[in-house]
Amino acid sequence: MSGRISHRLNKALGRLIPERLVFLRSDTETRFLRLTPSAQVMVLAGSALLIGWAILATSIMVVGTLSAGDAHQQSILEQGIFQGRLKALTQAREAHTAEIASASQRFETALGQVSQMQTELLASEDHRKELQTDIDVVQQILRRAIRQRDAARDEAERLRHKLTRVSGANYTTAGRDEDAAATLDAISAELWKTASARDDAVARHAAAEAAAAHAQRGAKLIEQRNALLFAQLDSAVTAAAAPMGTMFKSIGLDPKRVVAEMRASYDAGSGGVLSPLTLKPHDAQGAHDVSAANRLLESLRALNDYRLAEEHLPLGLPLKTRFVYTSPFGPRTDPFTGRSNFHPGIDMASAYGTPIYATGEGVVIHAGWISGYGREVLIQHAFGVKSLYGHMSQVRVKVGEHVTRGQRIGDMGSSGRSTGTHLHYEIRIGNRHVDPVPYIRALAAPSQGRRVADFEIHREGRIVK
Repeated sequence: MSGRISHRLNKALGRLIPERLVFLRSDTETRFLRLTPSAQVMVLAGSALLIGWAILATSIMVVGTLSAGDAHQQSILEQGIFQGRLKALTQAREAHTAEIASASQRFETALGQVSQMQTELLASEDHRKELQTDIDVVQQILRRAIRQRDAARDEAERLRHKLTRVSGANYTTAGRDEDAAATLDAISAELWKTASARDDAVARHAAAEAAAAHAQRGAKLIEQRNALLFAQLDSAVTAAAAPMGTMFKSIGLDPKRVVAEMRASYDAGSGGVLSPLTLKPHDAQGAHDVSAANRLLESLRALNDYRLAEEHLPLGLPLKTRFVYTSPFGPRTDPFTGRSNFHPGIDMASAYGTPIYATGEGVVIHAGWISGYGREVLIQHAFGVKSLYGHMSQVRVKVGEHVTRGQRIGDMGSSGRSTGTHLHYEIRIGNRHVDPVPYIRALAAPSQGRRVADFEIHREGRIVK
């Protein structure tokens, strides 16, 4: 049956494509190969398919080459924009640091002026007390002179009466008058000296009171200026610290606990330029300024503790190049089994060998091969927080090494249980896995005058930095 169909087909095709004979000649014999019309059609069809496939493959290769060039130029452009943003952020941070240093210097100058004015005021008060003592002494001398004058008059009157009784005559009146005149002259001279000393003491006391009043007015003005300066500085420090506290809350940390643990770790509460000021026993006038200064120093210490804590937490992205966000944190479909399971981190895919950087200061507690993760690095940070970087092609740190944010710790790869080149990034608090996205976003908000380039998580599953 099949032979009759083949015969009819060859007969029909023979009208268009005649049957051909191909002769194959050797030294000893000659053979021929019969090419039926159907065989010729199959050869022609195969040749056409081969030529079409070659043209299609060449077109795809050319389009791919052109697309790769455009992507490379776009990557260079985005890298330049990112570097410009980082430079602007660095300049803003340096300007803010310089502003804080200038404010601190002005604060020290104001405290020095207050101390000098208080010293002058105390000296004026001591001088006033000395003048008061002089006036009291002069008044005592004057009262003693008056008593001596009255006693001399009484004695002269008593002698006059005695002389009259003894002599019975009044012939000594002239001598008595001369004695009385001499006594009065002596008393008048003493009174004049006493009055002059009193007038001088009163004048010095008035001058001392005027100087004390002027010093009090100056101290009041300084106190008002200091209050305004402290209020402005406190507002600036509070404005700088508020975003930091919000950032810690966004990743589930209590700002008060952060400050307490950082002070316990670095002993920030004892000694140093941010230590509380102490009030001298006689310096009651400066009590208000010292209290305001201590409140400001406490705010500055809290801001410094926030800054130190930020450096010790894994914040921001572990990659500095363009990447694709391929898998989220939480429930997902396992790429190997096809069943739903819990994914304890996020996956970010980029080129093989892409540098991977530590997202915070800490100590490496594991570096090497581990089942499932392949080559991985586990870093212990402050407050019980850990960061994990898995599926590396190369590990560049060792256990016990102290790393800082931005330090290169390895290269992207596909080691372990992986379907392709990517970075598996985890955040753990103790033994509990948490979503890394809030920690990545934390540096996208202002902190100490700094910003990190914004990134977005798109609905189609991409993070573009």
